[in-house]
Amino acid sequence: MASGGAGERLVLLGRVVGVHGVRGELKLESYTEPRTQIFRYQPWRIRSAAGEKTIEGCRGRAQGKGIVAEIPGIADRDAAAALVGTEIWVARSVLPATKPGEYYWSDLEGLAVVTVDNVSLGRVSHLIATGANDVMIVRDGERERLIPFLPGHFVTEVDLDAGRVTVDWDPDF
Repeated sequence: MASGGAGERLVLLGRVVGVHGVRGELKLESYTEPRTQIFRYQPWRIRSAAGEKTIEGCRGRAQGKGIVAEIPGIADRDAAAALVGTEIWVARSVLPATKPGEYYWSDLEGLAVVTVDNVSLGRVSHLIATGANDVMIVRDGERERLIPFLPGHFVTEVDLDAGRVTVDWDPDF
């Protein structure tokens, strides 16, 4: 999770992984589902070691197993190559609201994690997809725990307002 101007929360939606052709098209890795959904959420805040820039009007299409994007102002292969490795962020406010019991990973990152007996386990560092289920990486400075994100099983409550996730988890594990 990151913040933008005036406290605006940003969400990482993808990154530039290569160039496509000679007209400045880019190959993207998208974290949205479906992958082409990334084009519905704009403006993009693109970040690289060179800095940050806000762009709007990006278009694209599915191409094989990836997606190809056209970004305004990028008209040749060299300009496109300069963007490889760039991250694509959007304001959290442009994403659709979640349904009850659904969460964006970015909303969970940073939340305190406590057991049902109120033992602190640390904070959600990030989540990973394992195929079977998502897993919260919980860190307390000294220790890292991998806790399956299974509401109703290991996760007993998510309280975004209180900034807390309650889990049924052995603190010694």
